[in-house]
Amino acid sequence: MKEVKVMAILQVFDHLDELPTEAKHLMAEAIKASEQAYAPYSKFRVGAALSLDNGQIVVGNNQENAAYPSGLCAERVAIFHAGANYPKAKVRAIAVTASSDTTIVDKPVPPCGACRQSIAEYEQKQDAPIAIYFMGETGKIVKASSLSDLLPLVFDSSYL
Repeated sequence: MKEVKVMAILQVFDHLDELPTEAKHLMAEAIKASEQAYAPYSKFRVGAALSLDNGQIVVGNNQENAAYPSGLCAERVAIFHAGANYPKAKVRAIAVTASSDTTIVDKPVPPCGACRQSIAEYEQKQDAPIAIYFMGETGKIVKASSLSDLLPLVFDSSYL
């Protein structure tokens, strides 16, 4: 038997003002998108904003449903919208933020497993990494340079 250590390098920013200008703008769009989330059940609002290489910004927010599996997370709403409307564009970065109607979200909220898998598909499709910035409503902001930093042993089409 052999043990293998898998590591990721993440950047942590103490405040929005520390972000590069483009990332700061992207996070502002994600915050606006989160305010429009449809979250009547969880009261947990998530917004996502994507920066495409064609200059477009695409936003998404979580859309809940009484039949819980029928809802969709903000990240997938945004990335699927980008894929449907800008199929040749590459996603350069994604910003994600979350807030709650019932409590203060004071730590960074990363994409869930299903969203990570979807982002991984787009990284593979475009053969280029997607920078991922994520935060709560207050506190630190984390940047992963690629989805592989959040999901290092990704399942992709090479297994099929």
